Amino acid sequence: MKTLREVLTDADTRRVAVGHFNISELAALNGIFAAGRGLGVPLLIGVSEGEREFIGARRAAALVKSLRDEYDYPVFLNADHSHSLEKAVEAAQAGFDEIIIDLSAKPMDENIKETADVVRAVRAVNPGIVIEGEIGYIGTSSEVMMDAPAGIALSTPEEAAAFVAATGVDVLAPAVGNMHGLLKTMVSGEVHKRLDIPRIAAIKAAIGTAGCRFMTLHGGSGTADEDFVAAAKAGMTIIHVSSELRLAWRRGVEEGLRALPDEIAPYKILPPAAEGIRKIVEDRLKLFNNLR
Repeated sequence: MKTLREVLTDADTRRVAVGHFNISELAALNGIFAAGRGLGVPLLIGVSEGEREFIGARRAAALVKSLRDEYDYPVFLNADHSHSLEKAVEAAQAGFDEIIIDLSAKPMDENIKETADVVRAVRAVNPGIVIEGEIGYIGTSSEVMMDAPAGIALSTPEEAAAFVAATGVDVLAPAVGNMHGLLKTMVSGEVHKRLDIPRIAAIKAAIGTAGCRFMTLHGGSGTADEDFVAAAKAGMTIIHVSSELRLAWRRGVEEGLRALPDEIAPYKILPPAAEGIRKIVEDRLKLFNNLR
């Protein structure tokens, strides 16, 4: 079976994107895996620091490995938005395939220095692990909000090239019009996030000269369909979706409770949540992989 690095290389060559979807429990994992396996495309499962605290880092690693081994399927695990060296190393020791060290809230010089420290520490645990760094600011919360977070700042090709050259990361997550979370108007479908596609292409070219091949789009929920397709073609190798799945999970649980108001068995209440997530993931994976 291909490694995650080989999967990313193949996606980059074909100008498609690997879908990255976060989980907090089994209904989400089952829905995501069913969608990916149904389409025959690779998957990245993400667990943030909060999600790792809830699930357990080693238990998350064991769950994803069990799917990969049982079905001989390219599904991988990412330590999404690690904010310290300690949390990044903990995930590497637990057997994660990718580590994101997100120090983007810090000044660029501190971000560079501390990200480089994490790269060295994580490589000491596993030289083959994929490591991602982040620049720019796109907010921090996977929530439904009234207004966009203050202080959103787009990344430039120049700072992207300098960052990857100084840190040695394998993957860069820039700010290119994306945003964590959803606005209420996005939930209703009134507006969509719009990405700066020329900026994506320019950053892609700049980091390539600095030795970094891959890029990630964070905060993909609520993005216009055509921008997903264009972003992959412009060089986004991984695309994250989380808030849409959390919303689908909430609605699915509510549907299950309405249908079975006296039921107390979770496995009877949760199927609508898993199915709602499966539908969204299937739709997004078709866009990311140019399957429409």
